Amino acid sequence: MIYNIVKYGDPVLETRTEPVTEYGTPELRKLVEDMFETMYAARGVGLAAPQVGLSKRLTVIDLSCGEDASQRIVLLNPEIVSREGVQTGEEGCLSIPGFREQVTRAQKVKVRAHDVDGNPVELEGEDLLARAFQHETDHLDGVLFINHISPLKRDLIRRKIRKMQKSGEWK
Repeated sequence: MIYNIVKYGDPVLETRTEPVTEYGTPELRKLVEDMFETMYAARGVGLAAPQVGLSKRLTVIDLSCGEDASQRIVLLNPEIVSREGVQTGEEGCLSIPGFREQVTRAQKVKVRAHDVDGNPVELEGEDLLARAFQHETDHLDGVLFINHISPLKRDLIRRKIRKMQKSGEWK
């Protein structure tokens, strides 16, 4: 099932999520598969549960955009435990379509989480994967990529979105 992606302005996107407490259930497995399907349909490389309206600490990532099943990553209750270096690159978000900005993040990160069955996992990512880990973990903390840009650029984006909301272009 493909979910509707929640857009900027919905409070779920700026609220810290609740931990996942039950692992391995058929409902959780279905949710994870539906999130991958939704992410692929939107041509994204990461999707967090708040982006489909759910306040759960769950995210899916696949830098191959569905081309290589071995690159599928599911993170339940993730936390970034180390950061190294600095990278600046263009970032966008499926919940803020049409807007992209330069964002500075760590070059390399280590993340601890659980898989769908509740097994602990520890993953390291560099470059784009590190960016994805940070972007998606931010979503679970109610933080959007526009929180990492200058107040002036953030205000310009917010104004454009308000204008689009008034004209009915942003639903």
